Amino acid sequence: MRRLGSIIAIGLLTLAGGLAGCRGGDQASTGTGESGIKTGPGVTKEACPKAVNANNGCIYLGIISDLTVGPFKALAVPITDAQKAFWQRVNKAGGIGGYDIDVTTYIRDNKYNPETHNQVYQEIKGKVLALAQTLGSPTTAAIINDLKSNSIVAAPASWTSGWAFEDVIVESGANYCVESMNAIDYAVDELKVKNVMAVHYPGDYGDDAAGGAKLGAQARGLAFTEVKTDPGVDKQAAAINEVVTKKPDLVILTTAPAEAATIIGQSAARGYTGHFIGTSPSWNPGLISSPAAPAIKALYLQTAPWDSWGTDTPGHKAMREAIGTAGPPNDGYTAGWVWSYPLKAALTKAVADKDLTREGLLKAVKSLTKVDYEGMLPEGSGNYAAGPDAGQVRVTAIYKPDDAGPTKTSQVKALFTGQTAKAFKLEKPCYEQLK
Repeated sequence: MRRLGSIIAIGLLTLAGGLAGCRGGDQASTGTGESGIKTGPGVTKEACPKAVNANNGCIYLGIISDLTVGPFKALAVPITDAQKAFWQRVNKAGGIGGYDIDVTTYIRDNKYNPETHNQVYQEIKGKVLALAQTLGSPTTAAIINDLKSNSIVAAPASWTSGWAFEDVIVESGANYCVESMNAIDYAVDELKVKNVMAVHYPGDYGDDAAGGAKLGAQARGLAFTEVKTDPGVDKQAAAINEVVTKKPDLVILTTAPAEAATIIGQSAARGYTGHFIGTSPSWNPGLISSPAAPAIKALYLQTAPWDSWGTDTPGHKAMREAIGTAGPPNDGYTAGWVWSYPLKAALTKAVADKDLTREGLLKAVKSLTKVDYEGMLPEGSGNYAAGPDAGQVRVTAIYKPDDAGPTKTSQVKALFTGQTAKAFKLEKPCYEQLK
């Protein structure tokens, strides 16, 4: 069993919410649905609202994302739109086992706040089979115990290595820890760096990347320092001062895009000429037209767990066709699309097993040895049956800012696994390496 030993939780809040939210308002009690399939909460014989297939039943999936005021809203809105498009494509192809998938009825905004995340989760959890998206590492940590208690499977919009230890989480792509290891291997081999500083948010997101940076630095014989920095563009003075005074060859940057622009721009203005490599959520295309753009173009690279929007794979092509001109190209769309494949695979397996209860879906997840990502991730990705270490995806791509690129980046190194990540054994979450 994949189990996360210690993860921050809002214990009393989660418990109280669980008592209030686990009875009443369920979309279906346990029973028998289409073709003798056992069903439970979030699955109905009645068609979905605005159903593509009027004769199908409905599987309701929840989405909890950062949609209005949080630091990742510029990424989260396209993530959510991509997931709507992904499941609409599934429905247009006939649905799954006599059911359409609804991911619009139970969309909620977490404002990137763990308490808010838990509150809206409690509002919808009795009405959904699973979560198509739970955005954020610290926010998802606030509901993880409740997810486990209720056997509710969730697709995370985050990459902390802790998810590899949780059966109910269907993560995709390399985690922040591996991403940082690959960034350091690239920087040593291509940029000849000798020392590294991790500048990062506190909590599972930033600490996981910093833990990987620490392990990567140790493996490659680099000096390592870390600086925690809180969200908010007005709270970066101390981090900037550390970069400017200590002058590391490389900064692994794990923040939101606004803070990244502030740190890069002001560090450069004060004379810093080293390298920044940003963890994937630190970028959005708007940075290339920000006041910090000259510094970003000169000093910044971005790591990514899969190839960007314009890549030529069947999955990327299907994504672009489904999303169309809904918005300018954004790798939030790419992420939201990729994150949806494992839940589709698990639902398909649960239908084959004739068990669309929460327990049946969780059993299906734990039996998956691979997921078809339509070429967006390497063959064999999505092996949830293999355990935390063997099941890890370890590839990372490197991008640079580029005005001509669809998402204002262009690739400088294709998906690769560096020597550190190849040798690494994931035995506990990487954020614990900083303790």
